Amino acid sequence: MGKARAFLPFVLGCTHALIPLFPAFISLSGVAYPGISLLPRTAVYGVLGLSCALFLSFTSALFAYGFGEQPLVLPLASLAGAAAISALLGFDPSAGLLFIGIYLMAISWHCAVVRFFGDAKVARAILWAYCVSGASAAVAAVAMVLTHRPAALFAIGHGRAIGTFVLPGELAAYLVVFLPIAFAVARVGPGKLLRAVAWSSVAVAAIALYETHSRAGWMGFAAAAAFLVATNVRGRRYGLLAATGVAAAGLIAVLLAFNVRHNPSEDYTRIAIWQAAEQIVDRFPLTGVGPFDFARIYPQVHVPDADATAFHAHSIYLSIFAEMGIVGLCAFAWVIWTFARRLRDRMTRASPRSAYLALAVSAGLVGVAVQGLIDTMSVVLFGLWLPTMGLALAAAAGDWERE
Repeated sequence: MGKARAFLPFVLGCTHALIPLFPAFISLSGVAYPGISLLPRTAVYGVLGLSCALFLSFTSALFAYGFGEQPLVLPLASLAGAAAISALLGFDPSAGLLFIGIYLMAISWHCAVVRFFGDAKVARAILWAYCVSGASAAVAAVAMVLTHRPAALFAIGHGRAIGTFVLPGELAAYLVVFLPIAFAVARVGPGKLLRAVAWSSVAVAAIALYETHSRAGWMGFAAAAAFLVATNVRGRRYGLLAATGVAAAGLIAVLLAFNVRHNPSEDYTRIAIWQAAEQIVDRFPLTGVGPFDFARIYPQVHVPDADATAFHAHSIYLSIFAEMGIVGLCAFAWVIWTFARRLRDRMTRASPRSAYLALAVSAGLVGVAVQGLIDTMSVVLFGLWLPTMGLALAAAAGDWERE
């Protein structure tokens, strides 16, 4: 193994560890976002610089050692192409170029996980970094709730857990993905110490998820748990019954605590935003208004009593439809379909340990897909979606078990 390749455990582990800090990048955008970033601007620039250096490192490794088998490269490229077309025909091509740049970095990250996860120490480094980073983010968020500090963060979130994630829903989305993965690592991860750390991570992350009081997040987690139960309980009938029970429990929890630590007047804002998104889709059905351009068009189409501004359609699917049209929505569907088909193919050859980890990673994706029905989280789109799909495919391949 070359010297450059020997650094990949550190590079990819560090990249995954930084995910809880990615939401702070919005403070560099100049937009008036509805939250508070805890990181000072100099620290955000530092995280951005480190992220770019890590990106260059694993991208260089891909070109140096080959991309290997990349099951999703064509569908992912088609979505980048759809974004480029929408940007060129949209209202702000520069914003579209920013979207495409970030998306291409996410594709490279995905490819690096698929290609190098089976290398010596890489899987262990990624899983260690993921568990420690996630646990630290959860502890920090819960501590801020308990201490009511920072006061401005506590007030703007109505006492809900936020931590480094600007909004409670973003923390919830991260934890919906994190919890199933940490749970799987606790059961089948490499090394007793890592498994012990993962169990601790599961405990504190569950508390943090509860403290977010994110209704969409709770339902997303219920969907993730139901998927994991359905795919691991012996017998299809019993698995479906157990999964239905888990999903029903999640729905009951949401209904019982619907407005806990929420401003009830906000319950209807999403309806108005969805109506505005429908108006945008009606006017620009083929290629949309361009990536990141929803906020630019929203003031011209929203109903009179709606919020004055909205950055997205509060639904990942409506956001894609409004910003990239039918072309983007079809490319997105191709990515999801190909991922499910290729993962299924790999699962037929996977060992029980590899299959369990791959299914747990996939459960997190199912969870944020459900949460995405009524919310759009940037941390999912740019920090979780593509790398997590890569992690599922790599875990199912089983090469990591040789460590």
